Amino acid sequence: MTKNPFINAGAASLYIFLLATGMRFASEYAKPDDSFFAPIAFLSLFTLSAGFMGYVFLSQPIMMFLSGEKKQAVTLFVQTLGAFGVVTAVFLVLAFSSVIG
Repeated sequence: MTKNPFINAGAASLYIFLLATGMRFASEYAKPDDSFFAPIAFLSLFTLSAGFMGYVFLSQPIMMFLSGEKKQAVTLFVQTLGAFGVVTAVFLVLAFSSVIG
């Protein structure tokens, strides 16, 4: 990824937004299925998401850490996590405000 925590957090948020949008539209067209493949698909998507998020949040800090930029690596990771936390808080406020109001 980049050394910009806002771009990294934005990439994670965009991935989640696109995935949730796809799941929302797919649920309108597909009927629930209790087949053998449903848990396999869920676990596969979960694993893919964990790998993608690991890449977004950790790839650049690990490379920086290994090249000797330890303080900068930790700072980048914490800033990326903080920026993503702000985005998550905004999503939560939007979700609960539509339920309450």
